[in-house]
Amino acid sequence: MKQVKWLTLIDHLRTVMKSIDVDTPVTKESETNQTKNGFLALVSKLCFEEKLPIRFMYKTVPEHLNDTGWRMFTGYETEEFLQDELSNLVPVPVEKMCRLDNSLTDLVAYNAGTVWERTPDSKGWERVTDYRIPTSSVDVNITNDVDRFNVGVEGGES
Repeated sequence: MKQVKWLTLIDHLRTVMKSIDVDTPVTKESETNQTKNGFLALVSKLCFEEKLPIRFMYKTVPEHLNDTGWRMFTGYETEEFLQDELSNLVPVPVEKMCRLDNSLTDLVAYNAGTVWERTPDSKGWERVTDYRIPTSSVDVNITNDVDRFNVGVEGGES
């Protein structure tokens, strides 16, 4: 009897846990089914200081538990402006941004890797597929050399 229940469970799991079929078209459901964590987006200060609308946004992998991964911009940010994230991007609840602009509500349900834009002369948001989402780089040095590994530990150096 136990073997029959076990086989039934295995058959059930096979039907529920199907692997992704690369030939299956992407659906809205498959693009919005990530676990939802966090509530904050990083938003350009130009939205608030200059009262400009969001015209470009993307979702990256969240950096912490309160982060949704959404980054929202006006489209008028310069390279210099974007380099100083701490001063020029403000954490704002996504819910507040959706209240300020109802057109964001459906878009913020999408998964990481999604990019959207709307030009001043367009009627709505358009999906962007040729933008590379910026990622932070981390320098990691891997060594098996014990002498290099211990540099800075001996003699009180840090």
